[in-house]
Amino acid sequence: MSEQNFDLVILGGGSGGYAAALRASQLGMSVGLIEKNKLGGTCLHVGCIPTKALLHSAEVADVTRESAQYGVTSTFGGIDIAAVTAYREGIVASKYKGLQGLIKARGITVIEGTGKLVSPTTVQVGEDTVTGKNVILATGSYSRSLPGLELGGRVITSEQALELDFVPKKVAVLGGGVIGVEFSSVWKSWGTEVHIIEALPHLVPNEDEAISKQFERAYRKRGIEFTLGVRFQSVTQNDDGVVVTLENGATIEADLLLVAVGRGPVTANLGYEEVGVSMDRGFVLTNERLATNVPGVFAVGDIVPGLQLAHRGFQQGIFVAEEIAGLNPIVVEDVNIPKVTYSHPEVASIGYSEAKAAEKFGADKITSYDYNLAGNGKSHIIGTSGSIKVVRVNEGPVVGVHMIGDRVGELIGEAQLAVNWEAYPEDIAPLLHAHPTQNEALGEAFLALAGKPLHAM
Repeated sequence: MSEQNFDLVILGGGSGGYAAALRASQLGMSVGLIEKNKLGGTCLHVGCIPTKALLHSAEVADVTRESAQYGVTSTFGGIDIAAVTAYREGIVASKYKGLQGLIKARGITVIEGTGKLVSPTTVQVGEDTVTGKNVILATGSYSRSLPGLELGGRVITSEQALELDFVPKKVAVLGGGVIGVEFSSVWKSWGTEVHIIEALPHLVPNEDEAISKQFERAYRKRGIEFTLGVRFQSVTQNDDGVVVTLENGATIEADLLLVAVGRGPVTANLGYEEVGVSMDRGFVLTNERLATNVPGVFAVGDIVPGLQLAHRGFQQGIFVAEEIAGLNPIVVEDVNIPKVTYSHPEVASIGYSEAKAAEKFGADKITSYDYNLAGNGKSHIIGTSGSIKVVRVNEGPVVGVHMIGDRVGELIGEAQLAVNWEAYPEDIAPLLHAHPTQNEALGEAFLALAGKPLHAM
């Protein structure tokens, strides 16, 4: 039994936790970082990084099949799942090693084990007591299911989907959000039949409706089936597969059912409520500066209501470290955090959708412009369709950018600057965009909203 004392104790070593640790160390604080599994958390080990490795494998498969149209002779020989696994695991292992080295180099003390908050300044880790002047809760999230839907066997979550040692012939996917459509994209590229079930009216339902509709057309063209606006009712399974029944009586047969209905906060039995931290349905409530109602205790990442994105947790971790250091960092609202869905095609967005902008500013106070990527040279070269939609306040700033098409996730940086710096289209229109790039499409949209479109009527 021992006691360790730090300026800052962080419970959880995922994106939010390790970012807070690195920034706090940089600011001269002593840091104790508690993690029960591996540093890097969900994002590094079972989320962002490994899934994007699979998506790249899927992209290579598609390009190989289609290589003849680019003048390259090749033969698609199928998917070697063992080699895909080795590729994925190699990337994760490399990033993990790099993170471990960085944490060590910054002098951060990593404490292995499950921590429990026992007072506003104390976390118990087994027999050991870890105390800090401030505490950050950063315990992350887990794959959710639905009431009455038991996980196991052929009913899997994204974590089990990553570890599959075979390519299924047909998969039913429950949930048409980011996780569901990304795995659907991978499996379709690998030759799997896919059927997505989404209770809401659209796939990627959190995006601008125009983008969602384009996305659905693209998935329909790829041969990915989907059922929208109908709820899941039940599933049965045997040694051969699953049968999914919907509330309208329709059934879907498949080898597997991927449950991708979102992620829940990891907060149960960790002492938060016992210490007096305000909670709501398992989430930790904070003010806009990420402070809980208990003085000295902060929370970041997926346990805080709002977008569950690795880069949101990362930014929040940095924010809280700077807040504790008295630097008064700038608050970035969730609406102005960039979102990317790394499917084929990609979707990327930031700010208000056209509908939300109309609600906030008034339908007669906003203007939007939708630029078709068919007019963009680089998009034509790489063989993608799609569009870029920009929403502005009349005689005011850009308040939303919404994009669909292969590789548009790489354009979100400029879109983020435009929205968060409250730039007017007229401010951006004179600036140059290299030719030929997809970035020019953003430039064209800004030119149009500034009243001087060049490649559109």
